[in-house]
Amino acid sequence: MTSIGVLAELEAGMAELSTPMRVYVAAGRFDEPEPDLPELAARICTLLAAIAADEAWRRFLPGYTPPSVPEICAALEPVETHEAASFLAQVAAVDLLWPSHRHLPVEPAERAAGRVVSLLGAEASWWTNHDVACGAVNGLTPVFDSLLAGTDGEHFALALQIADD
Repeated sequence: MTSIGVLAELEAGMAELSTPMRVYVAAGRFDEPEPDLPELAARICTLLAAIAADEAWRRFLPGYTPPSVPEICAALEPVETHEAASFLAQVAAVDLLWPSHRHLPVEPAERAAGRVVSLLGAEASWWTNHDVACGAVNGLTPVFDSLLAGTDGEHFALALQIADD
């Protein structure tokens, strides 16, 4: 599949994982040569800025500016590729505050997440703001958030669920 085909499929898969006002997604292709974690963090920063500008979240995030690229890099923990699809489906489908509530039906979320992970391939790098070892979350916003970000070194996919109690 060509890079343009991968990008179109990646964008479509991520769009299936998005829900209004709760799960924000982004997918794209890097412009920089040999992108690494700082370039991925810059895309995360752009997504956070879009959320902060969203009318639905502006009142919960007064005066919020996204963390800097180095701060985002420091907040991220690696995720094993074999765990990425289930984690992505969870970010998209399962509510952060009320785990019994679903933003998306689980099966379609799992299919879309599996397709996205497959498109980025087995060599992709995946990152989250969760410290899997202790269960803590390195929040990127002043409210509850859960991020999964992946890249194959050419393309990227981001999903962030945000919630406020």
